Amino acid sequence: MAFEVDKKRLRSTGIVFGLLLGVALTVLSIVSYYIILSANSVVVISSIPFIFSVLIPIILVVILCINFRKKIGGFWIMREAATGIFIMFFVAFIMQFILRDQLFAKVIEPHMIGKTQAAMTSSVSKFLTANKTSPDIIKKKLDEIQSEFDAQKETTIGKQIQGFGVSIIFIFVLAIIFAAFFKKEGHVPYNDPGAALR
Repeated sequence: MAFEVDKKRLRSTGIVFGLLLGVALTVLSIVSYYIILSANSVVVISSIPFIFSVLIPIILVVILCINFRKKIGGFWIMREAATGIFIMFFVAFIMQFILRDQLFAKVIEPHMIGKTQAAMTSSVSKFLTANKTSPDIIKKKLDEIQSEFDAQKETTIGKQIQGFGVSIIFIFVLAIIFAAFFKKEGHVPYNDPGAALR
């Protein structure tokens, strides 16, 4: 007989782990932001987003998935794993939206994009100038940075809704990928009452 996961426990654990993940990712984003502002090196500025937005979050998610599986009994089939991990990711996404995108970016640091742009522009300009890069190339690179940040500033409600929908699809796909790695099917041992008589 296949091991069955308690659906209520799966959902509640997913929510709790999602809250933890959301808070952790928000803290990582804020720390990353302040490191970028204080950094004077292009290497540091270019590597920080990868470390804090990709590398550490992946390690964190792996740890949470392993503990998630243990918390619900040590086993879950593909569908259960995908459901639980999706709930965790979705709750984390909502937490980031509230804490980072609304509270931090609009209340605590309303000029977050402008400050990040200034830090990047300054570092790139110093780096290219120190390497005796052509003024035309420097101007072209700074114009590219300007256009990238201008696109971030022009956020309409329509774009936000579209971005929200794309994010949910991405979260769903990501949940399936992680579920494929962490699924672990179990079977409840069958006790034959007549085994001892034979």
